[in-house]
Amino acid sequence: MIGDLTISSTHRAVLQRMAEAAAAANWSAQTSGPALAGLSRIFGRHPDGQPVRLSQLNAELRRSSGARLARTVLDEVGLFLDDTESTMRLWIERQSSTLPEGFRADVRTWLIVLLEGSARTKARSKSTLYAYFGRVRPHLLAWSQTRHQLREITENDISQVLNALTGHQRAGTFTALRSLFQFAKRHRLIFADPTRRLSVGRAPARVLQPMTDAEITKVKLAAVTPEQRLVVALAAVYAMRASAIRHLTLDDIDLPRRHIRLSGHHKKLSEFAHRALVDWLHDRQRKWPHTPNRHVLISWKSAAGTEPVSDYYLTWRLLLLGIQLEQIRGDRVLQEALVVNADPLHLELVFNLSSQTAIEYADIARSLLERPIEAVLS
Repeated sequence: MIGDLTISSTHRAVLQRMAEAAAAANWSAQTSGPALAGLSRIFGRHPDGQPVRLSQLNAELRRSSGARLARTVLDEVGLFLDDTESTMRLWIERQSSTLPEGFRADVRTWLIVLLEGSARTKARSKSTLYAYFGRVRPHLLAWSQTRHQLREITENDISQVLNALTGHQRAGTFTALRSLFQFAKRHRLIFADPTRRLSVGRAPARVLQPMTDAEITKVKLAAVTPEQRLVVALAAVYAMRASAIRHLTLDDIDLPRRHIRLSGHHKKLSEFAHRALVDWLHDRQRKWPHTPNRHVLISWKSAAGTEPVSDYYLTWRLLLLGIQLEQIRGDRVLQEALVVNADPLHLELVFNLSSQTAIEYADIARSLLERPIEAVLS
């Protein structure tokens, strides 16, 4: 198909680049063959120089890994056009349609502004949209039994909801409701903001205890592959977040000098982290010796391109096995806080924490230092 003279030289070059990327990722012929054939069929009926639309790729390659690779290669050479509506837009349409008619349009517009931002507000992350809508939806459904529009919701309605909640659930629900009603007031969808005079104070302080021997043993038994051990090591030694681990590159690693670069700062590689890195990099080289991807963690999907692994990659390999990365990370910060006599400035500098987060960890450590840890865990 690459040598097919009925397609242009430009299209043949794209197919060649895609074949090379698939080979670098060690894709089998059963995986790469159909993808190359599908893109070749698209080229066979496509004008030279015109971008290939995402809808064409999805129709021909059925949203497969081959479709994602074709998209990456086409985008590199400027021959890709995303003509589909964003998945988040579709999610917003789908979720807002589940609401009663009187609330539907206002909530839909609120979510779109959260997603895309405006002249006065910045765009929010997908996780924020999921969290806000999840907090708001059940109360809108309950209110719809006696209310028909947002402007009919009163301060007393909000107070009743908040009074039935506690802790982080109460604080999170108030934040989401306040966002919705502030938006509605700003855009003149309501006459008065029912959350304006309400407050739930600060969210409850961070609750954290040192990991028990049983929890540590559980992690050791669950983390059996080289990449699992590396992720655990990075969280346990350097308190790295999942996002930082996903975006760590080979350029951040200096094995001969035993250094790792985190947030622009060079740190010494501990024996534990060094051993985990060496084991994973050997496994990585064995599986994908020709990958162009410079990220330390790669998968058989990401090895064909240059993007980091997805959030789900870590979830599938860790959380589904009971390995809580945030618990490991928090335990590392807490242990350091205990060693340095609860010095928040030290925590802020060592782990690149915000001042508030460092203070919270220091407060927890200080309370533990005032009592024996054995008493806390009993």
